[in-house]
Amino acid sequence: MLKNLIKIDLAKNQKLFFYIKSVSYFLAPKSYYQFRKTQLLNYFASINDLEYVNSRVSYYNKLDEKYALSVEFETINQFLKSKKKTYFFDLFQVVSLYDIQSKIAYLFGDKTHIPSIPTFIKSRPIAGNNKNSVLLKLNKVRHFIFVNDVIDYQDKKNMLVWRGKVHQEHRRVLMTNFFDHELFDIGETNTKRKTEHWQKKRMSLKEQLAFKFILSIEGNDVASNLKWAMSSNSLVLMTKPKYETWFMEGTLIENHHYVLLKDDYSDVDEKIQYYIDNVSEAQGILDNAHAYVEQFKNGPREELIAYLVVDKYLKLQQL
Repeated sequence: MLKNLIKIDLAKNQKLFFYIKSVSYFLAPKSYYQFRKTQLLNYFASINDLEYVNSRVSYYNKLDEKYALSVEFETINQFLKSKKKTYFFDLFQVVSLYDIQSKIAYLFGDKTHIPSIPTFIKSRPIAGNNKNSVLLKLNKVRHFIFVNDVIDYQDKKNMLVWRGKVHQEHRRVLMTNFFDHELFDIGETNTKRKTEHWQKKRMSLKEQLAFKFILSIEGNDVASNLKWAMSSNSLVLMTKPKYETWFMEGTLIENHHYVLLKDDYSDVDEKIQYYIDNVSEAQGILDNAHAYVEQFKNGPREELIAYLVVDKYLKLQQL
């Protein structure tokens, strides 16, 4: 029995635990939400890194003036009638601390446009005026996974790994040029519209950690593997990110937190060979990546920042 439980897919396991925890929180009495809010405010009064917290709040919520409410906004009470999926539970965890008549706007899913009104959202374009896209940690069960990698960089395979769906043109370019390359173990995992030649079996996170290099590729918006890959002892290779989430991809520094690739991936094999030969430089980037990831592991502080993002959003409304 135990042996079979161990074989359960990690991602499915995490999602099961997520729903159990989220539904339990949703069904909790209102007094518990007030208790949790009091806990957060007490924590806020005791922190010694207020400047850091405020900088994160300002980064996620760039609104700097009062804004008018419109018909697109709905009350939190109306929001409670939405479908109970991952995005709902993540947003509910924060807005449950406020009056149910407070008004919010939100968009769920992979979004690459900037809304016309201030809106809670998972992702936004890094470039341009993106202040109407107010970031919260949504769909975190998929995007915010960190790993405990026990394999040292120098003990990993001298290869690059990637698995994913191949819909976008830049992914097709990658597969066309490097699928058969000796330094690459990349494969398409589409279940529909699949290109048979590129098909490979899915690979668990544990299996991918055996490789020195992990390719992180943006899909509909951000690359979903970036967070766990940067927490590993494998080097992340990627193009300059165009979209960002709660992970603040826009603040990542090329060749400091990750290895920068050209947009057409034409230099990827050259970069792989360079960091095979220059282990100390690779380790320096890994150390920087680990330090960056560490800031997102302080649970109480992460909750407080999310609370303050929503608080700022509501206080700027013209009532």
